[in-house]
Amino acid sequence: SLYVSEYFSQSAQKLSFYSWYGNAKLFHFRVPEDTVLLRWLLQASRGKGPECSDMEITVHFRYGAPPVINPLGTRFPANATVRPSYNISIALSSAVQNTTFVNVTTPAAGDWFIAAHLPEAAGRIEVKGFSTPCPYMFQADMFVLRLTDMPVLEPGVAMPQTIVSPAKPLHVKVFVPKHAAGMRFELRSCVTSEQKACAVRVVLGSITLPQSFQRTVTCTGTTNCSLALDSPPWEKWLQVMVESLGAAAVSVEMLASFTVCRPGSTSSFLNFSSLNQSQTGPRPGSAAGSSALPTGEAPRNASDQRSVCLQSQPVVREDLDVVSVRYRLLNGPSVPVNPLSPTLLLLNLNSGMDSGGSLVLSLLLNKTSVNLANATVVACVTAASPVLSLNATQNCSTAFFQGYPLSVSMASAEATLIVLYPQTDDWFLSLQLICPKGQGECNAAEAKVTVFAYLTPCFNDCGLYGQCSLLRRHGYLYAGCSCKAGWGGWSCTDDTKAQSVGLQNLATLLLTLSNLMFLPAIAVAVYRYYLVEASVYTYTMFFSTFYHACDQPGVAVMCIMDYDTLQYCDFLGSVVSIWVTILCMSRVKKILKYVLFVLGTLLIAMSLQLDRRGVWNMMGPCLFALGIMIAAWVYHGVKRRHCYPSSWKRWVFYLLPGITLAFIAISVYAFMETNENYYYTHSIWHILVASSVAFLLPPRDKHKKPWAWSQKITCRYQICQNDREELYAVT
Repeated sequence: SLYVSEYFSQSAQKLSFYSWYGNAKLFHFRVPEDTVLLRWLLQASRGKGPECSDMEITVHFRYGAPPVINPLGTRFPANATVRPSYNISIALSSAVQNTTFVNVTTPAAGDWFIAAHLPEAAGRIEVKGFSTPCPYMFQADMFVLRLTDMPVLEPGVAMPQTIVSPAKPLHVKVFVPKHAAGMRFELRSCVTSEQKACAVRVVLGSITLPQSFQRTVTCTGTTNCSLALDSPPWEKWLQVMVESLGAAAVSVEMLASFTVCRPGSTSSFLNFSSLNQSQTGPRPGSAAGSSALPTGEAPRNASDQRSVCLQSQPVVREDLDVVSVRYRLLNGPSVPVNPLSPTLLLLNLNSGMDSGGSLVLSLLLNKTSVNLANATVVACVTAASPVLSLNATQNCSTAFFQGYPLSVSMASAEATLIVLYPQTDDWFLSLQLICPKGQGECNAAEAKVTVFAYLTPCFNDCGLYGQCSLLRRHGYLYAGCSCKAGWGGWSCTDDTKAQSVGLQNLATLLLTLSNLMFLPAIAVAVYRYYLVEASVYTYTMFFSTFYHACDQPGVAVMCIMDYDTLQYCDFLGSVVSIWVTILCMSRVKKILKYVLFVLGTLLIAMSLQLDRRGVWNMMGPCLFALGIMIAAWVYHGVKRRHCYPSSWKRWVFYLLPGITLAFIAISVYAFMETNENYYYTHSIWHILVASSVAFLLPPRDKHKKPWAWSQKITCRYQICQNDREELYAVT
């Protein structure tokens, strides 16, 4: 046999602490056909700075779709099917880098996904630039060993093969046709080169994570051994591995046979004809022909109803948007279900882009259509192949897949199933009527069940307290829910830590009404003739109030304009308020002050457009303005030959309290805010900053009277006042 090794690599990603699915970094690989060995190379590393500590990285694996994970232990939505993912932990302690290998023998061909993340996020709000987070990097590489000339086992044809040594097992593959109800694999004529009793192990199927349903049988002696499979995967290659348990070479003969199910359904001509008529309307002359054909086929269908193993219903896949599909039944939303053979619906999810959403199935029983009061419609949702024996065992499983059972009855006429991240494959919905034992009229009973099936990015659009986000990894798209107001869970349905409506209203009132503390600062500025500064404070108060009214996560929300516009105006007003306050304290010449006002505002607006949350957008203007103020104060002090400001009362009752309030506000803003206490810590920030402005504004000029009317002379002479030179001239 000729083996070929292949190597696939993807770029490293920076890991994040986990708070929702968007924090998990996804890697998407495709395993080729005839792969006999898969090896993952997982490389994790961290920075070398003092901010880096010991960390544990969790890595999840899944075949066919992104892994469904729950690191926070929250609740999933009702009727959602959740199976734990296969995961490992990688520790980063004293070593800066960790390399881990994960081996998978005979992996299933197709899409494989890896998701990696750090532990739960602490919830602290960090200002960008105040602290440097430790970088944790993760990279996944894939090695595959592929068999280029894997022998093909044809159905019904015996194939002799030889196992040379236990280190080199025998690999063959057999193609499973469509409508295969069962498969039987036989191993015959097993002899060793030493003419002793042989011992071999046969493994059917491939490994899929998190669950693997490989079938294994051990054959000893010269007797034939066999393995039977119910509902093998349709239209797929099935791998068979035979390995010797002894040291000598073994010669065996293999045989595979299938039991084929004969479906009974409407002809394809009728399906396309009904689809065409539903879209374009009936054409002239087509009514007679279309009605004559079903009449002629009716006797044959009635006579063959007992001989068919399933009744297939035509389903149309309608793509609506990204990861959004609706399935429409051509014969109407209701399907007939009888006890003789299951009714089958095919749901096509093999486009490669369907596994990033949620498959929702809803069944509604028409109570007037059931002849028996105690009858139950049993349904089973499976991938790759359908369940064809619901009436016998009621076991919702195929050869290599554990399905999802559903049932509706007169007592419970509705049933819903949510499959999170369904794997890429053909999905099947099997329905059959199960009647109570001992009633002869069971065979004549029939039920009508309305089926609704659709694929959606997020179930219920993440509810009232969540936001559905479309995530991307290279060309692959998938969706996740980002919850707010304390809600959690996969679809934001877990209210364990949810905020009450009263608490949401309180948070909104605190964050908005705390901006009213700018009113004293505005009054002081107007009283002291600082009208430009008062206008800036009014602008800041207005947009900060309505930005926080729009930024609320719960139901107490009011947006007067676009959210991004409100946020930008709030950030701009906050930084410009600090800028004009410090420049006003510097007591430079008016013309220079207003030039700096306008120039600084333009530069601040530009920097906020580049990086709105950067710390230097606030610290840069503050430091520059402080430099101007210190230089101006030093100039005034040297010119007057004493400290400036000269009044000790100005320092004790105004400057020191204002500076203290400003430093406390910056400390609360930078180091104390978290997601839980944001509504009152940020309100404290509003109050402290607005109060500090009222203290820090300098007094008005001594020669100016507070808002006095200008003096008028009755003889039409006007007194002109020169504020700078304090001279009066009569014109």
